[in-house]
Amino acid sequence: MNTTPNYRPVSYSRTTLTELMIPSYANFGGKIHGGILLSLMDKVAYACASKHAANYCVTVSVEGVHFLQPVDVGDLVSLKASVNYVGNTSLMVGIRVIAENVKTGTVKHTNTSYFTMVAKGDDDKPAQVPGLILESREDARRFLEAIKRRELSQRYEKELANSKTVLSVDSELHLLESQRCQLAF
Repeated sequence: MNTTPNYRPVSYSRTTLTELMIPSYANFGGKIHGGILLSLMDKVAYACASKHAANYCVTVSVEGVHFLQPVDVGDLVSLKASVNYVGNTSLMVGIRVIAENVKTGTVKHTNTSYFTMVAKGDDDKPAQVPGLILESREDARRFLEAIKRRELSQRYEKELANSKTVLSVDSELHLLESQRCQLAF
């Protein structure tokens, strides 16, 4: 196992952010705004990535934001982040969000998301990040899953771009017949 300064273990930058959900975070339905949770996820992704990279990091993309369960006012929300993958200048941070009702002790998983971050040097140019020491089979699984996630994302982006290029509205209008829309042209 390589333990040079050019590599850091997953545990080195693992980060947990916990925050009490207060009434000002709630929407009219009494549930916490998704935007509040996204902001917290961005913060913990930054903290985790920056610690690993020893540099300022910026968010490049966010993947897998599916709110599985609502978060209530009064819940303690914990966001657990770890570096799942590193490239040359990029890192993929996995974030698991859980909400705990402190009165009942009920804990629920509200979502898991993946933030791709890029390290920036003092010159504001992308900076190389240390490699990742995988300390467990779970770390290896997450790294491999991140490779697959990147491959699928790149394939999706390419196919979407191709679809946009070759899409003929006139030849595809029949697809709208079973949809909840009306043409006004």
